[in-house]
Amino acid sequence: MKKILILAGGYSKEREISLKTAKSVYLELLNEKKYKIKIIEPNGYLIKNLRKFKPEVVLNLLHGRYGEDGYIQALLESEKVKYSHSGVLSSALAMDKDLSKKIFIKNKVLTPKYIKYSFTERIDKNKFLNKIKKKLGFPIVIKPLNEGSSVNVYICTEKNIFHYLEKVKEYGEVLLEKFIPGREIQVAILSEKILGAIELKPKRKFYDYEAKYNPKAKTEHLIPVKISKKNYQLVCNIALKAHRLLKCRGVTRSDFRYYKNKFYLLETNTQPGMTSLSLVPEIAKFNNITFKNLIKKILEDASTKK
Repeated sequence: MKKILILAGGYSKEREISLKTAKSVYLELLNEKKYKIKIIEPNGYLIKNLRKFKPEVVLNLLHGRYGEDGYIQALLESEKVKYSHSGVLSSALAMDKDLSKKIFIKNKVLTPKYIKYSFTERIDKNKFLNKIKKKLGFPIVIKPLNEGSSVNVYICTEKNIFHYLEKVKEYGEVLLEKFIPGREIQVAILSEKILGAIELKPKRKFYDYEAKYNPKAKTEHLIPVKISKKNYQLVCNIALKAHRLLKCRGVTRSDFRYYKNKFYLLETNTQPGMTSLSLVPEIAKFNNITFKNLIKKILEDASTKK
């Protein structure tokens, strides 16, 4: 039997989503006789549990900080354990929105203009607002540098920007990004191949945390995406380019805004969710890959890691 250790939970604000993902995956693999599966949390006994269980593969289903930012990956590398999804550097780069944007811009991947803001800066409010108007224009998006699942992401105007900045003060630094209206399109990459795309029509302002994980939010999922074949191939190729620029492996999901016939890459997620409402399993299903087979492909990719 192949020993699979699932890492879930963790310390980030996406803890509950990670646990839901782990439960979904565990139930899919439960009746597979060739697997011996154990779920653990990355607590103080992690190394002890790793050495005791001796897994052939760790299925990393953590989300957010310490789970997909290179931290847990470095620990697994030190223990010489094969694990799913991207490695240390790729995870760190993708999670840091400032660094990943710099890589995208350098390589001519269109991404919204932004300003990195530190709360240690002493600002004159009028000068600050004028700087934003000149460089970005309102409305803007405020987002933490290293969170996922749209945690503490806000669309704000000149009137309420300081109210929302106060809400994210705990992070120390945040990204102020030009708001791009238009259609929300997400593209999944699996093992260096384009898996497919999906369009989202949230009832809320954008595809935020509630829209992602609350069934009552009633976000409409449109697949296939109704754009020209040329544009469909273009957005998929941009996602694949981002995946390669960050040197990711396994599965990733890139989030785009499509506005005035241009695709703006918002970010690339190295460990997208795998719950019943998650997009990668839905894209896979549309392309005749069952949830179980999707998990197996992720495990297979991890097993062949050099």
